[in-house]
Amino acid sequence: MDTLIERLRAVQVSSLCDADKGLAVVDPAIRAMVPDVSFAGPAFTLLAYDDHLPVLVALREAEPGSVLVLATNSLRKAVSGELFATEARRRGIAAIVIDGYCRDIRGLRRIGLPVHARGTNPMSGTTRDPGTFGREVLLGRVRVSPGDLVVGDDDGIVVGPRERFEAAIDAAEEIERAEKALLEGMAAGRDLHGMTTVDEHLAALAEDRPSTLRFTV
Repeated sequence: MDTLIERLRAVQVSSLCDADKGLAVVDPAIRAMVPDVSFAGPAFTLLAYDDHLPVLVALREAEPGSVLVLATNSLRKAVSGELFATEARRRGIAAIVIDGYCRDIRGLRRIGLPVHARGTNPMSGTTRDPGTFGREVLLGRVRVSPGDLVVGDDDGIVVGPRERFEAAIDAAEEIERAEKALLEGMAAGRDLHGMTTVDEHLAALAEDRPSTLRFTV
């Protein structure tokens, strides 16, 4: 079991972004088609230009735990749907991420495999292209190389080399610990402002002194 992958699945993408402000964030127009899911895994990249045959081939070639990253050259026909998501789930694929469109949204939600796309289109493409795999692709203006880690949830997707996430995960987990303490404090009747340094921070800003807003829990 890859401990880093498990830890990445357990934190929110927003916490990773707070821990590393320079992480590459995929265009938010590529959004979760299936709610309340999260994923993390190495990218298996492919090109699927209005043709879903490459996706069918990729389902057989990709390793369990990988994230299928589909570039579509901004074309608009669906390149994945319920059948492919079912097979991906059966084979242990972590997620399907499409810079383009999918279909069978009701079935996708029933299956529960994480699928991110720009939206849905009932019309599928051709089955004539055997596919191009293992190249750097553009995913929502972010360059993704084979093996890059792809991490996503309902908020969005971040991409980067493994070492980038290794450097960020401890801080992301600490952010989540602090936010949990804040939520518990508010549930117990404490005010949010009293659990932060907001007043000191505002005073420092007014005096043009260096300052960082912090939690005190």
